[in-house]
Amino acid sequence: MPLVYAGVCSHAPGITGRAHLAEPAQRDAVHGAFDQMRVDIEATKPDAIIVLAAEHFANFFMNNMPSFAVGMADFYDGPIEDPDWLKIEKFRAPGNRDLSYRLITEMMNSVDVAYAEEWLFDHGIAVPLSFLTPNWDLPVIPVNINCQGPPLTPLNRAWAFGEAIRRATDSVPERIALVGTGGISHWPATPDSGKINEGWDRDFLDRWCRHDKDALLDYDDLTVYADAGQGGFEIRTFLAVSAAAKGATGTVRFFEPVPIFAVGCTVADYQLTRSRRPRRRPRRQSRR
Repeated sequence: MPLVYAGVCSHAPGITGRAHLAEPAQRDAVHGAFDQMRVDIEATKPDAIIVLAAEHFANFFMNNMPSFAVGMADFYDGPIEDPDWLKIEKFRAPGNRDLSYRLITEMMNSVDVAYAEEWLFDHGIAVPLSFLTPNWDLPVIPVNINCQGPPLTPLNRAWAFGEAIRRATDSVPERIALVGTGGISHWPATPDSGKINEGWDRDFLDRWCRHDKDALLDYDDLTVYADAGQGGFEIRTFLAVSAAAKGATGTVRFFEPVPIFAVGCTVADYQLTRSRRPRRRPRRQSRR
C-alpha cells in the first residue's frame, strides 16, 4: 500500500511544557496547527504512524550511536522527561512488532538499519504524538536518525534512508503515515536558547516544499551550525520525509517563530495523492 501521509512538524518541549507562558493567541495557533495535522492524518485512515525523530540521548549515546534505528516492539513508554516539566503525563503507546519487522527487513536491502526492541520516548516523539494521537491508540513505529553525536549521518544518506522507508511502506498492505519531527533553526540548552533564524527557516522550507533535492543536500554541517544552531542538524528528518514523498509538492500549513518555545513552530506536508478529503476545523484539545 502506498504511503498515505507524509509531513513534518516541530517537537520542541516548550510547545507543551511552556504553553502557559506563551501569548494565548500564539499558543492557540500553534496547538491548532497540530490539531489540524491530526485531522489530516486521521482522514487518510492509517494503520500505523512512523515518527522519524532525532533522539536526544535517551536511548542511544556515544558508546552506541547508530546512523539509523527503527523500533520493533509491541509498545513504547514515555515520556522519559519529568511530566511536570514537559506537561505530558506518562503513557504507553502501542507498537506493531510484526509490521516493524517487515519494514526493517525491506529497508535492510538498501540501507544499514539498527533496530531496538526497547525504546523510551522523549519529547522528540512525545510532543508531536500528544497532539496527533492524543488517545495513544494508533500503533507507532519510532525511527531515529543520528543528528546528535558526530560524525553525524551524512545528508545524502538521510535522503537514501527516506527512499528506503518509501520502498518499505510500499511493500506492505498496511496504510502508513510518516511524520518527521525536529528543528528547524534552534539552539537548545545553550545561552542562545530562544534564538530563531526565521530567514534561514523560510529558505529551508521553500526548498523542502519544492522538493529540490540538490538544494536540500547542498547544506554542510559547519554552515548549518553557524546559521541554525546545533538543533539545525535535525533537518535530516525533514530530508528523509522529502525523499519518501517521491517528488510530491509540499505545503507549509503553519510556520511562526515562538521564542518562548525556542523554535519556529512548523507544520508542513506533501500532497501524495490528487484527492484528499477537505480540511475541516479541528476539535480543540484541552491542554494544561
